[in-house]
Amino acid sequence: MVKENEPCGGLEWRMNMPDGSSKVLEPECISESRYCRALKGLFARFVSTIWGFIRKAWNLGAAEPKKVMHCLKVGMALSLVSLFYYMRPLYDGVGGNAMWAIMTVVVVFEYTVGATLCKCVNRAIGTFLAGALGLGVHWIACQSGEKFEPIILQVSVFLLAAAATFSRFIPSIKARFDYGAMIFILTFSLVSVSGYRVEKLFELAHQRLSTIAIGASICILTSMLFCPVWAGSQLHNLIKNNMEKLADSLDGCVADYFKNDTEKAQDSNKVMLGYKCVLNSKATEESLANFARWEPTHGGFNFGHPWKEYLKIGASLRSCAYFIEALNASINSDQTAPDFLKDHFSKFCIKLSSDASAVMKELAVVISTMTKSSKIDLMIEEMNSAVQQLQDAMKSLSKQPIASSVTGIATIVEIVPLVTASSLLIEIVARTENIAKAVNGLAEKAEFRVESDTKTKESQNQKVITEEHKGDKKTMMTLEK
Repeated sequence: MVKENEPCGGLEWRMNMPDGSSKVLEPECISESRYCRALKGLFARFVSTIWGFIRKAWNLGAAEPKKVMHCLKVGMALSLVSLFYYMRPLYDGVGGNAMWAIMTVVVVFEYTVGATLCKCVNRAIGTFLAGALGLGVHWIACQSGEKFEPIILQVSVFLLAAAATFSRFIPSIKARFDYGAMIFILTFSLVSVSGYRVEKLFELAHQRLSTIAIGASICILTSMLFCPVWAGSQLHNLIKNNMEKLADSLDGCVADYFKNDTEKAQDSNKVMLGYKCVLNSKATEESLANFARWEPTHGGFNFGHPWKEYLKIGASLRSCAYFIEALNASINSDQTAPDFLKDHFSKFCIKLSSDASAVMKELAVVISTMTKSSKIDLMIEEMNSAVQQLQDAMKSLSKQPIASSVTGIATIVEIVPLVTASSLLIEIVARTENIAKAVNGLAEKAEFRVESDTKTKESQNQKVITEEHKGDKKTMMTLEK
């Protein structure tokens, strides 16, 4: 290898000057070697970037194979609709507007069946209404003479486009027909403007409507027949998973308060991940609920399934998540309660959080199995009993003998963080009851099936045993007093 400070090939080139002196010439191989190394480095970085992208794409596909299947379905739909362009008999049937079928597939094929149906129906209705109105306005304009024809067309475009645009601001229309209103504006404008120069306007409108119907039909069939992804099932699983995450987050948040700093650092990410997923899911829930209304019967969901009830459950979950976020902030604040008070309150707080998370997990089971739970009322009673115990413990802080009976005496400033955390925990329990009411509303309207008689009898026997145990406990406390 030739070094930069050595002559190329071990030879030194000199040029004799007229004055008798000589000049050493720089070999060109030095600069060429620098360019080669730069090109090799650039190529290596390019290959590394491409390989990193391929690896990320592979990991995404392995983690979510449904997305890979969606890509294949889109390719299949485009291949099928392209036959109308390649095959002469099909091309002659739809004319030169076969490209509209391809455009329809590109713009309306969505990930879920509900989203695809929503866009297809919106596009079909918007195109049909706009085409019919466009032909009607064109006929009226033609009857008015050449002088008033462009004026009538311009005024109609202005009025209908302005009215359709305003309708997109109405919440009920924006939620379900926003895409249809946009297609209406586009189609009506094209029909009205092109009608002034095109003679066979009715034939043109008929061909475009036919090609759009062909493209939409292919999208619907491909989406529903090949590995369908239902928006209703996605929403159902999202609510169930959010409820489980919130329960785990509550357990981790309270347990985090009574652990040492090392264990606290290990569990903090899991705690934050749980309630933050719930807080950030509102837009996804509303979108899935809107698309689920368009879907036909599938699985355990009928056409009139009460999807709005899922939004109520999601709102209740977010209300609870806000208090868990406040509890997490209070726990991680600089002010901390004395260890002897934390030890005294740990059993009450952990018991209460455990009962509340158990209720959430049981409600998640109710949603997952679409079966009414016979033990949820008992679990809520136990949760309220734990609330009463924690409130009694908080009242004991105001009594001096209780405070001095342990290993130390706490000041008011030291007590405040513990009281704040306990109060937030009690509010979380109240929000958990609201979640239970929302789930019960869904169970009633969706007509969830009831548990088997055997499970119901076991739950009733467990309730009787628990009530007897509570009665014995109260009797023993009375005797001790």
